[in-house]
Amino acid sequence: MANNNVSMTGAAQTIATSALRAQQARMRIIAENLANANSTSKTAGGDPYRRQAPVFEPTRVQGGTGVKMGRVAADTTAFKSNYEPGNPSADAQGYVKMPNVDPLIEALDMKEAQRAYEANLNVIETARSMDQRTLDLLKK
Repeated sequence: MANNNVSMTGAAQTIATSALRAQQARMRIIAENLANANSTSKTAGGDPYRRQAPVFEPTRVQGGTGVKMGRVAADTTAFKSNYEPGNPSADAQGYVKMPNVDPLIEALDMKEAQRAYEANLNVIETARSMDQRTLDLLKK
């Protein structure tokens, strides 16, 4: 049973709304990763863009426990290297460090985030529909 005089459907909507915000933030990070998938360092031998990953955490919302993006963590997997001796970002041996972003992984993560977003939209729409049906029944 929901507490603080919040209806079950109201609690579901509040929890789903927190999840929508979290997935929206996740999609922004994925878009940033994709945009920087080919970004190299501005200095010779320097590190390129490092993939970012959202870290979710539970949060109290009216009527229950929701989710929020607590922070963004840097992915510590190794950078790829390409042999490009003429590139201004190349080290002394001619290798350029490339970001540790895999566009295929990012595309899959984006699809998963979109599906989670849509699922939470469906929760909100269903809860609204249930509220409306209840009001309709009370009018009779």
